[in-house]
Amino acid sequence: MKGVLDGVRVVELGQVLAGPFAGAIFADLGADVIKVEKPDGGDDARRMGPDFRHGDALNFHEFNRGKKSVTLDLKSPEGVEALHGLLAGADIMLHNLRPGAADALGIGAQAVTARHPHLIYCEMSAFGHIGPERLRPGYEPLLQAFGGLSSITGEPDGPPVRMGASVVDQGTGLWTVLGALAMLERRHRTGQGGVVNTSLFETALLWAGQKISAYVNMGKLPERHASGHPNLTPYEAFDAADGPVLVCCGNDRLFAKFAAELGHVEWASDERFSTNRARLKHKPLLLPMIAALMRITPRAEWLERLARIGVPCAPVNNIPEVLAEPQTQALGMVQPVPGEDFSLVAMPLSFNGERPRMAGPAPRLGAHNKEILGGG
Repeated sequence: MKGVLDGVRVVELGQVLAGPFAGAIFADLGADVIKVEKPDGGDDARRMGPDFRHGDALNFHEFNRGKKSVTLDLKSPEGVEALHGLLAGADIMLHNLRPGAADALGIGAQAVTARHPHLIYCEMSAFGHIGPERLRPGYEPLLQAFGGLSSITGEPDGPPVRMGASVVDQGTGLWTVLGALAMLERRHRTGQGGVVNTSLFETALLWAGQKISAYVNMGKLPERHASGHPNLTPYEAFDAADGPVLVCCGNDRLFAKFAAELGHVEWASDERFSTNRARLKHKPLLLPMIAALMRITPRAEWLERLARIGVPCAPVNNIPEVLAEPQTQALGMVQPVPGEDFSLVAMPLSFNGERPRMAGPAPRLGAHNKEILGGG
């Protein structure tokens, strides 16, 4: 089956993560993605980590599968002109070059869209396309810190913590794809391309949106809750005898079932615990009592008992444990890379029940020069 974006051509000038991740989404969805790299070493991500395959780091393979690689010296007029040749037949261009670099090379949004009015030009930056910080570069942990995400992550009395996943970089890639597809739909009606601006900072602000809204509208400063929730309790992880279990009592009915399973049916009628608002008020009293009861019994038994009565729960899995879950295996999210001896995590969506397959492996540097550029 052809991909849903079969016939769409994307030219990616991507480095490291946010740009290449957007390109990988397009490639997995069936678009023809041409990755333009500098001749000397290519994308820096090729060397961000030990040699995994073919001299390139694992992260490079992760975010560049299914693409074609060409090398162009964009500091030369010939390289820029060759890029314009690619853009003439492309639908979408995306880049996350250092702020100001595209304009300095003569391939900024205004210059490119003037020459290629059909093109959807996607520009990804660290801090945004306007404002006093617009020319600042940035990376994932920096933007998690600057955007407030680190301040709301971690233990209540601990230091701010970086989230374990690259939610800002990959989130920016997702918003870029969404914006490009929205502009592509408009172009079908108008024939006109345009510019999509995204940034890591804007993505971070959105992910922190609930905390920002609470402060803007109610003056409420956010607190860190570890695995817990600011507005529901009990709604967090508790240590069983042999590992943590996350319990989510999202309403008073679920709490009554949970309390009964803990052997304290009376808690459901106790004015300190009978409603969620009361439980939030008496959280320092309630949670230690629950924790003391939970740690007596093995995790598997708690999971079976709570599932039986309909109380949402889950093991706090490590990576090997989540890979061993039957649900993980049933979804087929981990796919072998065509032509390679390793597997990667696929896109988390399906069309008519079928998950998009990876089109191919990550390309060697300049592997498609002859095919696409006609050169050596």
